[in-house]
Amino acid sequence: MNFTYQRTYRGPLQAIVLDWAGTIIDYGCYAPAVVFSEVFKRQGVPITMKEARAPMGAYKKVHIRQITQMETVAERWQAEHQRRPTEADVDVMFQAFVPLQLAVLADYADLIPGTLDAIADFRQRGLKIGSTTGYSGEMMQIVQAEARRRGYVPDVIICATDVPAGRPEPWMCVQNALQLRVYPFEACVKVDDTLPGIEEGLNCSMWTIGLVQTGNEIGLNADEIAQLEPATLQAKKDRAYQRMKQCGAHYVVDGIWDVPAVLDDIHVRLSRGERP
Repeated sequence: MNFTYQRTYRGPLQAIVLDWAGTIIDYGCYAPAVVFSEVFKRQGVPITMKEARAPMGAYKKVHIRQITQMETVAERWQAEHQRRPTEADVDVMFQAFVPLQLAVLADYADLIPGTLDAIADFRQRGLKIGSTTGYSGEMMQIVQAEARRRGYVPDVIICATDVPAGRPEPWMCVQNALQLRVYPFEACVKVDDTLPGIEEGLNCSMWTIGLVQTGNEIGLNADEIAQLEPATLQAKKDRAYQRMKQCGAHYVVDGIWDVPAVLDDIHVRLSRGERP
């Protein structure tokens, strides 16, 4: 009989790679959403908040391009401008987006409740902490300074502008592993509140954890969440959980405060030789 053998990693987790808005800061992922809405409004083509949020997680210029490719938006653009939106329109809106986004980032930089406790837990486990974002380097200078002021300092920050392509391609996660000097990839966990962010982790063969309550899938801040009827909140969470699971997330939880318990389970699975 012929047999083949395969190496399996049975060591500990080494790193966790965290998203920013909707995961660590900006409960409800509002900062980019409100600006996307504004730049389309300035073109005479108002968009819904659902349309503004749909491509969330992508690099911001790509995000704008994907909104213009939605048939509902393209039809409204046609009615307003007597033509379909073009790449030149994307360029114009992105140029308008950048200063508007820079102006409001600090207003949405509060840490999501439970963040510092979770970070302390990750450090106690000996994990290195990386991060990825759809923001540009210029935008992250503001976000990083605000986060540091609030007590959060990751080991690595990789922006979409630092790699050949952003989410859902894996290069930001690959660059995190490179700079953190961790391998194999199954020794890393990616945490994100967006579907492209989950795909980013999956495409890098990392364990992935989706967050639903604090991020883009529900798209409400803590006060708005608190005002919902329990049945309404549960319905929104159920839909978000389903979307994250259908995307392929290994785990789906409410917020960053739930992640430590998930890491315990991943540790057990790694010790059995399981892979993401």
